[in-house]
Amino acid sequence: MTTKLPSSGGSPEGGTAGCDPSGLFLVHRIFRWLYRQLPILVREVRPGDAARAGLVGIYAKLDFSALHLHHETEDLLLWDRLTTRRPACALHVEQMRAQHGEVSEQLARLEPQLAPWAETADAARRDAFAADIEHLRDTLLAHLGQEEDDILPVVADVMSQPEWDQLETHTRSELMARRKEFPRDVMSLQLGLLLASVPEAERDAWMRVNLPVPIRVLYPLLMKRRYDAAMRELYPDRPVPSMF
Repeated sequence: MTTKLPSSGGSPEGGTAGCDPSGLFLVHRIFRWLYRQLPILVREVRPGDAARAGLVGIYAKLDFSALHLHHETEDLLLWDRLTTRRPACALHVEQMRAQHGEVSEQLARLEPQLAPWAETADAARRDAFAADIEHLRDTLLAHLGQEEDDILPVVADVMSQPEWDQLETHTRSELMARRKEFPRDVMSLQLGLLLASVPEAERDAWMRVNLPVPIRVLYPLLMKRRYDAAMRELYPDRPVPSMF
C-alpha cells in the first residue's frame, strides 16, 4: 500500500508554480514500447524452450516492476497536490486513480503466471500469459494517452520544478534500493531505454542537458555495453525495434 504524503497545501514547495513535465512523455514512450514488445517476445518462445522462456521472463519481471514503481510514485507525489491546487481537476485525478487500480489488478493476475510459464515454456501457459499482457497493454495505452492530455497541462501550471523533480528522485532511489532483486544491471537498462526514447538527432544535446558529467562519461564506457548486451539477448536474430 502506498503511504500518502501530507497535503502540500495551496502553494508549491521549493519554488513558484510552473514546471516542465515533458520528460514524462519519454517515460511513457518507453512503457508503450515495452508493453507492445513483451507479448510478441512471449509468443515467440517455442514450446519447451525453458532457457528462452526464462530469459524473457527476467525482462518481463523488470517490466512489471517498473510499471508498479512508476504508478506508486505518481500515487505518492502527484495526485493529492493536483486536487488541492486545482479542484476542477479532481474528476480527472479520480479517473487516473481508478486506472492505476485497474492496472494493478491486471498485474496481480499476470505476475503469478510468470514463473510457471518461464520454468516450463508450456504453450498453453505461454498463450494465456501473452493474452493477459495484451489486455494490460491496451489498458495502459489508453491510460497513458489520457494522462498526457488531461493531467500534464495541470502539472505544468500548478507544481514547482523541485516538486516535479521529486518524482524522478524517488524513482531513482527506489531503483537503487531494489536493484539486488534483479539479476540484470537495472540502472544501465533504464538509462539505455531512456536514451532510446529520445530521437537520435537529439540525443547528444539531451544528454548534455539532462545527465551529469560522470554519467555521460560512464555511459559509453560501461553502461551502453551492458544495455546493448541486454538488447542482443532479447533480439538475437533481428534489429532492436525502434520506439518511433
